[in-house]
Amino acid sequence: MELTITKNATCTFCGCVCDDIELHADGERIVETKRACILGEAWFKNHTAERLYPDALIDGKPATLDDAVEAAADYLYNAHLPLVYGLSNVTCEAQREAVALAELIGGVIDSHTSL
Repeated sequence: MELTITKNATCTFCGCVCDDIELHADGERIVETKRACILGEAWFKNHTAERLYPDALIDGKPATLDDAVEAAADYLYNAHLPLVYGLSNVTCEAQREAVALAELIGGVIDSHTSL
């Protein structure tokens, strides 16, 4: 099978926004990366455009997005000390909203980099 090569791809995983990455894809998956760090390589190789899952799951069962948002709101409302976690692969605006949400629900916020 012939590989598709994409040059100057941008990786947004860690926030460095490396933009000199070369990707080799076999039509379904990225099979090789050049000039990506270990985090970028794992990110590119383990994400596909194919839809393997429904838009949302509630207790492991397919659900509409509206139902999932409602369920998430219920979980957060009833949580004792909710944790807003991760955020390494989101925009500054999304991080700002996550901090506001943590404050609103009386939760805590943490990064994937904490030990």
